[in-house]
Amino acid sequence: MDLGLRGAATVVVGGSRGMGLATARCLAEEGARVAVVGRSADDVERASADLAQRGSADAIGLVADVRDTGQVASVFAELGKRWGGELNSLITTVGPNVQGTVEELSDDQWHEAVDHGALGIVHCVNAALPLLRKAEWGRIVNFSAHSTQRQTTSLVAYTAAKAMVTSISKNLSLLLAEEEILVNVVSPGTFVTPALTGWARSVGIDDDDPYRLMEAIGTHFGHPAQMPRAGLPEEIGPVAAFLASRRNSYMTGANVNVDGGSDFV
Repeated sequence: MDLGLRGAATVVVGGSRGMGLATARCLAEEGARVAVVGRSADDVERASADLAQRGSADAIGLVADVRDTGQVASVFAELGKRWGGELNSLITTVGPNVQGTVEELSDDQWHEAVDHGALGIVHCVNAALPLLRKAEWGRIVNFSAHSTQRQTTSLVAYTAAKAMVTSISKNLSLLLAEEEILVNVVSPGTFVTPALTGWARSVGIDDDDPYRLMEAIGTHFGHPAQMPRAGLPEEIGPVAAFLASRRNSYMTGANVNVDGGSDFV
């Protein structure tokens, strides 16, 4: 299926690794111009080189901390200059790595979760909107999490931030509908990402086998997916790429679960 992305100007915030990189790769393979934004200069440089090899005619890696409005504004100003002041697709995949129960978390940890996981998305949307409005068509895709629907006590701040992302996105879809800028949410379940494998090492699992990882999730958190394994980043990238594409012409305000069936357990 041709997603209508050839030559499109796209940016993936958090696109230098994990599910963000998988999404960026799908966009590149469809012929889009892809910018990835991340906090690590080494990671974004490697990602942009990878995307160029996969077909992105003008792949670029940019460094920014989404909590800093000045850095975010600078990134989108650079993209505007480079791409003629237009942007077709904004995809945000960033999320806070904050763990602890309500009783355990400090105020600073709560601020980190909200500032990085929700307010940072707002910064990106506000900076991107002038460019999206100048383009012939525009899409916004924000990554939330299935854990907003199935709680884990030690992920309360992360889940709260992701619930904010879902709500903000729904509101944006209403705000921008008349301009035909479509806004949707992707809610991943358990995926083999650096964050998951890092956690797995802390409980004695030193490989990235998706079946072992899902078994560990079931043991420690009690809500595995119906499928017996964790998802792979390349399995969620095409979903986000479709939502961010011209081929998606009428879907807005949706929250798409990609979770191996955990919403039905």
